[in-house]
Amino acid sequence: MFKIKGLLNRVYAARLPSIEDLEQILSLQKDEEIEELFAFADKVRKDFCGDGIILRGIIEFSNFCFRECSYCGLNKGNHKLERYRMDKGELFKAIEYLASFNIKTVVLQSGEDERLDVLWLTDVIKGIKSRFDMAVTLSVGERSADDYRLWRQSGADRYLLKIESSDAALYASMHPKMDFGKRLDRLGILRKLGYQIGSGNIIGLPGQTLKTIARDIIFFKRGDFDMIGIGPFIPHQYSRFAGLKEGDARISLKALALTRIVTKDAHIPATTALGNLDKDYRRDGLKCGANVLMLNFTPQPYRRLYEIYPHKEAVNEPADFCNSYIDNIAKDLGRFIDYSKADSLKGTDLRLAQETSLVGG
Repeated sequence: MFKIKGLLNRVYAARLPSIEDLEQILSLQKDEEIEELFAFADKVRKDFCGDGIILRGIIEFSNFCFRECSYCGLNKGNHKLERYRMDKGELFKAIEYLASFNIKTVVLQSGEDERLDVLWLTDVIKGIKSRFDMAVTLSVGERSADDYRLWRQSGADRYLLKIESSDAALYASMHPKMDFGKRLDRLGILRKLGYQIGSGNIIGLPGQTLKTIARDIIFFKRGDFDMIGIGPFIPHQYSRFAGLKEGDARISLKALALTRIVTKDAHIPATTALGNLDKDYRRDGLKCGANVLMLNFTPQPYRRLYEIYPHKEAVNEPADFCNSYIDNIAKDLGRFIDYSKADSLKGTDLRLAQETSLVGG
């Protein structure tokens, strides 16, 4: 036990931990050592992020996508999928419903839709900012610097652009016709424009090793991301990776915990994918470093059609989810629901301001 505690302290204190140390922690097998890892990560979460469980509301407004990502059900080759685009009326009705729960962040997410009109989304952002006291997070993929700039000037606060793997060869193997360097370039543009930016990876991808996961964590540290999403690989039956083994829950949780220890103050969700394995592991995620829950406010019938991975059974109706699952988890863990906008904690002043804004449910 002393050995693992010393290793965890070394990783925590390092400006940039070694790949070997991270790989050794990810390879832990003994239950008592893994529990030590999780407890250490939970303490780091408490010290840097406080005890609030932050709520974000996602609205998936289009499932059109021209990409061919090997793991994703939205890939353009999936001709079994019924495609949709929400209109402004439908979208604002969903946002109003989200706001009725006092949630202060809306995540506007879509596939990489070639027909997404930059001005249409600009008007949506302006409308949200004029009508609601709410942060706006965008997740619409790679766009031009001009598009990013216009959306930022219109009031968008954050942008999610996951890397999925920081290994260039692995990235290329599952992203046909995409360019790893361009992905990195877009993250840099978003940073320069003043967005709070999020990245993340998928655990259990074909060809991934513990070493590549360790390198992902170093990538997160170097990138100093405001938000980091880590979730297990869940194969979609109409993707190139159909029929492959899904990601391991324990490794996913170990990667989450280690990312918390290394990055310290990033906002890290217990992802919805963690709720779609052999059991719902989101509670486990909150116990080993996560401080965010993502709630799905996409209205039906669209919600069932935004199928990145299959059978999203863990995503319940928002009202039921807020009133039962989240409240019960917060009480069980000695935590409380954070109804603030929960901006980035990067920098002492921001972190202290964030801690004083926490409101119990």
